[in-house]
Amino acid sequence: MSLTLNQFLFLVITIAVVVAITFLVFLLAQLRKTARQGEETLSEIKKLVRNLKETDQKVNKKIDELSPMLEATKKTVVSLSEFAWFLTTRIIKPSSKYWPVLLPFLRFGWRQIKKKRKEDKNGK
Repeated sequence: MSLTLNQFLFLVITIAVVVAITFLVFLLAQLRKTARQGEETLSEIKKLVRNLKETDQKVNKKIDELSPMLEATKKTVVSLSEFAWFLTTRIIKPSSKYWPVLLPFLRFGWRQIKKKRKEDKNGK
């Protein structure tokens, strides 16, 4: 049994249509799976955005609570800076010419105190 040209072409077209339909079915199944995963991903992203907003609110609240402490710290640092400036310009710098004379006496006194402590510990 030999096929005519029309029958052969009909057979080729039928096979091509079956292959195309099979390809489209697999493609649609894959698209459906991808769409489902995309929806799941979007719902996770929404949850993450909600959590991020909550975290942002908590951080902003903590920052607002820290503002007075930062201001107090700034005032303290400024006061310490002014005190250090006063100490160096008004006390240490003017008295620096007397340090070479005072240091040997201070060292001698310190040694005497250490000796006395050592004797007290050994004596007890």
